[in-house]
Amino acid sequence: MTVTTSPRTVLLAVVLTLVATACTSGPSSTDVGVRPIEEILAGEIEIVADPSGTVATLTVATTVPVACAVIYGPDEDFGSVAVDQDMEGGAHQEHSPLLTGLEPDTEYRYVLQGSDTAGRLYRSETMTFTTPPASQPAAGTNVAVDATVVSASSEFSDGFTAERAIDGDLGTEWSTAGDGDDAWIEIDLGDVTELVGVRLRSRSMTDGTSVIEQYTVSVDGGEPLGPFDAGDEAEVAVSGQRLRIDAVTTTGGNTGAVEIEVYAQP
Repeated sequence: MTVTTSPRTVLLAVVLTLVATACTSGPSSTDVGVRPIEEILAGEIEIVADPSGTVATLTVATTVPVACAVIYGPDEDFGSVAVDQDMEGGAHQEHSPLLTGLEPDTEYRYVLQGSDTAGRLYRSETMTFTTPPASQPAAGTNVAVDATVVSASSEFSDGFTAERAIDGDLGTEWSTAGDGDDAWIEIDLGDVTELVGVRLRSRSMTDGTSVIEQYTVSVDGGEPLGPFDAGDEAEVAVSGQRLRIDAVTTTGGNTGAVEIEVYAQP
């Protein structure tokens, strides 16, 4: 049979077919033509949930390149699918599907599955994980979700625009087009605001690149505050309307942010 579509399209179609089969007939590694995914795992499956309890990242390595997906849900009906996240697409060996729409302090069932470049299908048995209770809210209200993006150093594509850094959705992200340490974004809060804290949640690639480790914040053109460690809530005490966030130290590549949070005086 002659295949005229691209390898990426073929792999995605195979994964989606496998997902559809699992969702309609129930997952089982003993299905005809489906191999246990343990045959190609290069280590343990790890699931790291955000402190909010609403998203989690599954990370695992495989001994051969495969396109992966995860079906998951609170019961045997599953209901949700997370596909492997990779900006280049196709099959690879380091995997990090992002599971979104989760509820805090809830047990979930999931099945990891995928296909290799030869069309072989792999699937795990049903496994479980539990999301953590929602962390205590920061000392303030996140006003970044009502802000607008003034400008950014660059955007990788229409799927990784700067607006995604302040949309309140941990399932989306802003990515630059390879800016590394030179990544920056400027947002306008719409009015002068009493600020008490900031937090930048960095994006990352499975190979360890694209991570912002430290950043600074400049308010209304003033001297930079920081540097602050990405991921942590940083306390500030300043009034202003327009904020510029600059990467200071990164692991290079398509740096950016899953979410930037700006906390105002309650």
